[in-house]
Amino acid sequence: MADSTADMAAGTAHAARDGRGFLARHGNYLLLVPGVIWMILFLVVPLGMMVYVSFWTQTTFSISSDLTLQSWITFFSSDTYFGALLRTLKIWLYVLVLTFVIGYPTALFIGQVVRNKTVQTVLLVTCVIPFWTSFLIRVLAWRPMLGVEGAINILLQKFGLIAEPIEVLLFTELSVVIGMVQIYVVFMVGPIAFMLARIDESLIEAARDLGASTWTIFRKIIFPLSLPGVVVGAIFVSVMVLGEFATASALSGRKVNLLGNIIVTQVGSLKWAFAAVIGVILTVIMAVVITGLLRIVNLRRAL
Repeated sequence: MADSTADMAAGTAHAARDGRGFLARHGNYLLLVPGVIWMILFLVVPLGMMVYVSFWTQTTFSISSDLTLQSWITFFSSDTYFGALLRTLKIWLYVLVLTFVIGYPTALFIGQVVRNKTVQTVLLVTCVIPFWTSFLIRVLAWRPMLGVEGAINILLQKFGLIAEPIEVLLFTELSVVIGMVQIYVVFMVGPIAFMLARIDESLIEAARDLGASTWTIFRKIIFPLSLPGVVVGAIFVSVMVLGEFATASALSGRKVNLLGNIIVTQVGSLKWAFAAVIGVILTVIMAVVITGLLRIVNLRRAL
């Protein structure tokens, strides 16, 4: 009896040691399990389903699971839909460049010129203040600003800069770009300002002591060290702009159709297969853009 009890105790101790050994060897990987399950259920499975549905047979009033390429052929053979693809890429490029041109100097001022941490925080919060209001309100607020009788045209006429109102400011691609830039520029400012604030001031002082000019310091030190922030900001802006539809609808009077607008229209018409085709195309474009941006800099090492 005593031997049996001793054997049981030894077995229990051995199992405990094996359990601790397993956790020691694989504990870090077990931490990934909830995230992996979440990604599979809410990213991989929906994407796979979207790809599958894109090959379904779509008729005017119904849809069946019979596989066909008809929806894909319709998209790439139509000037309207392929034109929307090119227009989406064009507006994305415009917005990306403009948010960088506006956002980088702003971030440079916050991260390098202003050295007081409290003031930096206040300025960053000021950039975020527009997000305290509804997205729809921020978009629609541009309509009385950009219209023929809007605030911008009135001011330009009062100062004698124009004789007639500028009509291209509203219900055009220009108005869509203006609205998107204002909405998303903060996503460029934040990451860049964060990286600029992390730059060791001693590096800049050493460069000055060695006779480097301001432009050389910026080109050789400041910009390379801030590049991870530029990449992160570009990813944020790209993902949101490529999937946009509300800003285009509100500021173009539905005259500028992006891929996001077509998805909304197709879903509203119960044309799931064609909407899935555009969703797959948008997903592939986003994946290519993000992959290309991530190849510019190693974010894991930089951050």
